[in-house]
Amino acid sequence: MVRGARPSPSRPWRRPARRALRPVRLWWAALTLAALSAPGAAEITAAQFAEPTTRYAHGVLGDAVEYGALRLETRDGRSLLIRLPESRVFEDLAPRLADLDGDASPEVVVVESDAARGARLSVYGEAGLIDATPFIGQPFRWLAPAGIADLDGDGATEIAYVDRPHLARVLRIWRYAGGRLTEIARADGLTNHRIGDDFISGGLRDCGDGPEILLATPDWSEIVAARLERGRIETRALGRPASERGFAAARACTP
Repeated sequence: MVRGARPSPSRPWRRPARRALRPVRLWWAALTLAALSAPGAAEITAAQFAEPTTRYAHGVLGDAVEYGALRLETRDGRSLLIRLPESRVFEDLAPRLADLDGDASPEVVVVESDAARGARLSVYGEAGLIDATPFIGQPFRWLAPAGIADLDGDGATEIAYVDRPHLARVLRIWRYAGGRLTEIARADGLTNHRIGDDFISGGLRDCGDGPEILLATPDWSEIVAARLERGRIETRALGRPASERGFAAARACTP
């Protein structure tokens, strides 16, 4: 079950409006977890990015501002700050809260980018990083999350993203189990983001026969629905233009 920063069926993940960037003191050299009250495991109830920074000059989401920290709020009233080293940023729209392991307590899924190695998908808990996919391997190479759900009905949660949506255009699906991410399927020739957009197109839908991921063809001429079946990604064209209106109609399962 996905909670928190999840789009409604009629809206994609979108970049929050930006305020003027204020100076941020960057004195750390490694990942730190700062608890603003007493430690101890607790359910995360909210997450937001903090400490805006321009130290990673990529601008894939339409501006030069990314984030250096992740703030978590817990049910017992604590506020936790996960701060990245100066070589990394959260290059993302908003943190996604999702109960990945079925324990009724959500984890936090984010895109994290490294100045030398590009982006990776990371999963955080109240104690810090739980697991992450490998970095893409080059600076200014990004990935766009596409959906979080039990995509094949086996009881485990999968996380899907498009690896380099402007270049490689590879849909990759990772299964989360036992606190670990394992890649289980991939498919070429799919995208969900254009450089400079402050939102990610497509998303998940279920029109009554299980979850599908909505994506675009590489030339953005058509919407494609992708489904995880027996460990493979099956795709079919929907005959709709890959526009905001087309995606909204597809998410709503209109004919």
